[in-house]
Amino acid sequence: MRFPKRRAAAVLAAATALVASACSGGGSGGDQEVVLEGVDDGTTLTMWTRAATEAQSQALVDAYNASHENQIELTVIPTDDYQTRVGTAAGNQELPDLFALDVVFAPNFTTAGAYLDITDRIEALDFADALAPSHLEVGTVDGARYLVPHTLDLSVLFYNKDLYAQAGLDPEQPPTTFAEFAEHARAVDALGGDVEGTFFGGNCGGCFVFTWWPTIWASGAEVMNEDGTESLLDSPEAQEVYATYRGLVEDGVVAPGHNEETGATWVSYFPEGNIGVMPMPSTMLGLMPEDMNIGVAPIPGLDGGESTFVGGDSIGISANSENANQAWDFLRWSLEAEQQVELLAANGDVMARTDLADNEYYAENPNAAVINDLVQVGRTPYSLNFGQTFNDPQGPWLPLVREAVYGDPDADLTALNDDVTASLGS
Repeated sequence: MRFPKRRAAAVLAAATALVASACSGGGSGGDQEVVLEGVDDGTTLTMWTRAATEAQSQALVDAYNASHENQIELTVIPTDDYQTRVGTAAGNQELPDLFALDVVFAPNFTTAGAYLDITDRIEALDFADALAPSHLEVGTVDGARYLVPHTLDLSVLFYNKDLYAQAGLDPEQPPTTFAEFAEHARAVDALGGDVEGTFFGGNCGGCFVFTWWPTIWASGAEVMNEDGTESLLDSPEAQEVYATYRGLVEDGVVAPGHNEETGATWVSYFPEGNIGVMPMPSTMLGLMPEDMNIGVAPIPGLDGGESTFVGGDSIGISANSENANQAWDFLRWSLEAEQQVELLAANGDVMARTDLADNEYYAENPNAAVINDLVQVGRTPYSLNFGQTFNDPQGPWLPLVREAVYGDPDADLTALNDDVTASLGS
C-alpha cells in the first residue's frame, strides 16, 4: 500500500456507482467454456495497473510476453486517477481483460460486479492454500472469489543496527512488545545530536492506519467490526497506542516535522541514517542505502504478538472480458513458483505465496524473509467506505487520532469514534 492517498469520498463513490450501473453479481467472461489451466493461443490481452505498482507489473508482463503466444498490452495509470478511470470504464463496459486494484478498495468493485468469478480456477491451483490469505479474503463476496494477490506491501519495523549498538541495545534483538519499541526509541534518542528515536506521519490518515493498526491487531483487538461498518478505534488497546506515541512526542523522541507530515515524505527520514526505529512499508527495503546496517522486525502488540497491514494490489479478470481463459493463463502463470521466486524474491519483493520462503534470494536477504513470513499472519481491513473514512484527509479518522496524540490528553474519544462509524455506514 502506497501512501498518502488523498482521494475524495465522492470520487470513489462515483466510480463505484458507475460500476454498479454496468455490472451486477460478477461477470461470466463472455461465452467461453472455463479452462482451468488457461489458454495460450496468441490472444492479445489488455491489462491496467496503477503507477504505484508499475515495476512489479511490468516485470511480470515482460516475462510472460517473452515466453508465451498470448501477449499483454499493459497500461499504467497515475495512482491518483486510477479508481475514477476504472469506474468510468466499467460504466462504459470498456474494462480491460485484467486490472489490478489497491486491495483496500477492491471490495467496492467486487461487490459491484466488475470482476469475473474465478472461484473454480483458484481452487484448482495446487498451491491455492499458500496464496496470501488476507488478499483472498478481501477479494471474496458471498463465498465467491474474484481476485488473487498481485503485489504485496507490508508494514514492518525498520531499525538502525548501528544506532542500536551505540545506544547500548542489542542490534540483533528488535522490539518484541510495543513498550520495548518505545524504550528502544528513547534509548536511541538519548544519543543526542541529530539522532532521533523515531518518526511518523502525524497528518496522514493512511500512514496511521498502515503502521499503528498492526499493534492493535497483535494485541488481540479489532479496529472495526467484521463487515467494516462500525469503528472500534476508541478501544483500550487503541488508546494505549495513542498514549504511547503521545508520550514520545511530548518527550521529543520523534523527529521534528511529524505534526505537519501529510505522508508525502514520511518514509524519507529513516534512510538518512539518523532515526532509530520506525514502522514503514516493506517496499522500502530495496530502497535503503547499500551501506546502511538495518534490521527488519514484525510490528509487535502491546504485550507481545505480531501483525502487519497487508497492502498492495489484487488482480482479477474483468466481468466484460471475452478472453477469460487467456487472462487466467497469465494469472495462474504469475503465481507459479518460478515467477514468484525469480521475478519477485530475486528483487527483494514480497511474494504472493507463503510456501516459497526457502529460496536462495531470501537466504542472502534475511530481512526479506522476515517480511514474507508475515504474509500468513497479516491483516487487510475490509470496508466499502474505507477511502472516505481513513485515507481522505477530510475524513473522520484523522481528527480522532490527532486529538488523541496532539489534543487534550483527557479528551473522550467516543464522539470522534462515532463519527468514524457514521462514515463507515454511510
